[in-house]
Amino acid sequence: MFQQTIDSPLGPLQIFASEQGITQINLGRQTTAPDLPSRLTAQAATQLQQYFAGTLTQFSLPLAAKGTLFQQQVWQALCQLPFGQTCSYATIARQIANPKAVRAVGAANGKNPIAIVVPCHRVIGANGTLTGYAGGLDNKAWLLAHEQKVSHEQKLTAQC
Repeated sequence: MFQQTIDSPLGPLQIFASEQGITQINLGRQTTAPDLPSRLTAQAATQLQQYFAGTLTQFSLPLAAKGTLFQQQVWQALCQLPFGQTCSYATIARQIANPKAVRAVGAANGKNPIAIVVPCHRVIGANGTLTGYAGGLDNKAWLLAHEQKVSHEQKLTAQC
């Protein structure tokens, strides 16, 4: 297992990877193990830094998170959410062809081990309110505001 810690506007991020891909990105939780970086953790670190700088809107990393088949389906659906946009848990449930699984989608969303890259922060309540986020609601609000700002700036640049 490889590990690399980077600084971010949200505090330290710990990136974990196997030989196959990124297995976990921790936001705010720290282990005391020393960094043992790899090509994959370095690639993730670079892409996360670009994301925070507003120059990257879509990650291209091999992912290797462990979870149930249902969790994997939800996490794959999350990766399809466009940068700067949000949706509800019900939308994800419909997207994976299981419209009655809204609560299960919420639980799978909460178990997402790859923060930011698998954008569970883009899922909000059906009424538009921010709902739980393992990294904290303040961080979820920051991530959404960051993406809105970058999206707005890109639209303005495209109009010029």
